[in-house]
Amino acid sequence: MAHQFTTSYLDDVRPLFAHYKKMGEGAMAQVPESNLTTLLDPEMNSIALIVKHMAGNMRSRWTGFPESDGEKPDRNRDTEFETPPATRAEVMAMWDAGWACMFAALEPLTDADLSRRTFIRGEPHSILQAINRQIAHYSYHVGQIVFLAKHLQSAQWKSLSVPRGGSAGFNKDVVEGRKSQR
Repeated sequence: MAHQFTTSYLDDVRPLFAHYKKMGEGAMAQVPESNLTTLLDPEMNSIALIVKHMAGNMRSRWTGFPESDGEKPDRNRDTEFETPPATRAEVMAMWDAGWACMFAALEPLTDADLSRRTFIRGEPHSILQAINRQIAHYSYHVGQIVFLAKHLQSAQWKSLSVPRGGSAGFNKDVVEGRKSQR
């Protein structure tokens, strides 16, 4: 999605969330299904577990947003890091459901709503703070997904952003309107 100049926070953050969603999908698409559950060591999470956690977080944070607390009583965060989804279809279904919940919650909001109050684990946040918290959280986990996918694909990895040695060409394409930074 091309970058659009705006002074509206929500008009900027919605495509930014979409950018991270697309980046995660681009990384996962490069990984064979069998590697979605690969652990680099016992303390790390696989791509499938990261997706399971993100989907659980998204469902909890965005269902009933902003009226209900973002930590739902039926969420068991600890189990999000156990028993990964076994197939690419399951991983992608969780991924898509989580993002759909988030985008549906953001859709009706206007910039006038940003100062309203919401809660996460009983702690008050402005809607602006809650959104910033989640953009940071999701970009962190998408970064983990990209790192794992890049590690697992090694020499077969195809860059999701500016390839090594390609900065000058990319910058020229952005300036001339052929590419966007998002």
